[in-house]
Amino acid sequence: MTRRNFPLNTLDAFLVTARHLNLTRAAKELCLTQGAVSRKIAALEQWFGFALFERHARGLRLTPQGSALLPDLQSAFNRLLDVADRACHKPEIIRLKAPTCAMRWLVPRLIQLEQRMPEIQVALTTTVEHGINFKNEPFDAAIVFGQQAKSGTLLFEEALTPVISQGLLPQHASGWERLTFLHPTRDRTDWSLWLSDNPAPWQAMTKNQHFDTMDLAISAAIQGFGIAIADETLVAEDIRTGRLVRPFAGSVKTGAGYRLAVKPDSEHAAGLEGFCNELLSPG
Repeated sequence: MTRRNFPLNTLDAFLVTARHLNLTRAAKELCLTQGAVSRKIAALEQWFGFALFERHARGLRLTPQGSALLPDLQSAFNRLLDVADRACHKPEIIRLKAPTCAMRWLVPRLIQLEQRMPEIQVALTTTVEHGINFKNEPFDAAIVFGQQAKSGTLLFEEALTPVISQGLLPQHASGWERLTFLHPTRDRTDWSLWLSDNPAPWQAMTKNQHFDTMDLAISAAIQGFGIAIADETLVAEDIRTGRLVRPFAGSVKTGAGYRLAVKPDSEHAAGLEGFCNELLSPG
C-alpha cells in the first residue's frame, strides 16, 4: 500500500460515523445510503488492515485502533478543509469607474481601503467621461461629476481656487502678469467664474496653457509651469504637503459636484457596502 492509493474519499464516512456511532444518522448527514457508508468504512478498514468499529446490536463502538486514529485523522481532515476554504475564498472585486479629474482625491482613499479591508479589491477604470450608464457598462460603482449629476451620494462639491508652486509665487504685484495661466479645459470658464467673485492683481491673462483635465493642470502647476485654477478638495493634500500654495483665500462654487453612484442589485452588494462606507468616511 502506498500513500497514493489511500482512500481519501472514505475519511468523511469514518469521521461522521465515529461522531454518531450510528450508521443511520451518519448516512443522513452524508446524504448517502447506509450501504454506501458501510462500503466506505470497509474500504478504509481494508486499507489499514484492521477494524475501526465493533458492531453491536445497539450500534457501533470504536475499536482501540479506531479510537487512536480518530484525533489525528480529524485534525488532518480539518486542515484539509481549511486549505480548500482559503483556496476558494476569492476576494471581493469592485469594478469602479472614475473620471481622471477625481484621482487626486480617490487614490489616497483606495490605499486606506486596501489597508483596512484587504478582502476587497478595486478594479479601477479611469476615463475622461463624467457619467455612468449601469445598463450598458460593466461597473459596480462610479464616481460621476457635473452640474447635472444628481444620482448617487454626494462626495464633495466643486469649489475653485487658484494654486501655484511656492517657488513661482510672485514677490511683486507686477509679477502676476508674467505667469502662465493654466486652464483645466479648452475654454476659460473656470478662471472667469473665479474672477467674477474675486479681485485679482493682474490686468489680463496674457500667457495661457489649456489642458484636457484638471488633474493635468494641477500637475503642471506643481512642476512650476504656472498658476492653475483647481478644486480646493482635489488639491487639499498638495496644499498640506507644500507642493502647492493658495495665493488667495477666496474660492467659488461651480454648482457641480462629485457623487458616488452604485449599480442597483449588484452581485457584489456585500463588498460594495464596505467600499462605499470607506469612500464616504471623512478624511
